[in-house]
Amino acid sequence: MNDEDQSQENHTVKHMASVKAAWDKAPEGPKKATALKHYQAAESAHEAENDEEAHKELKEASRALM
Repeated sequence: MNDEDQSQENHTVKHMASVKAAWDKAPEGPKKATALKHYQAAESAHEAENDEEAHKELKEASRALM
């Protein structure tokens, strides 16, 4: 893994942690359920090393919590 890939990996991990923290604090309800679906999709994309898709899903999860 080159330095650029490692940097992207670190950014993705930090973004996931941030969204997860917001999700943990959110009240139960349909917004939280929707956010969870996007977060899980982001986890899957991250595991498949598709950081672009992971960030897209994390943004959707964040929007769902607003």
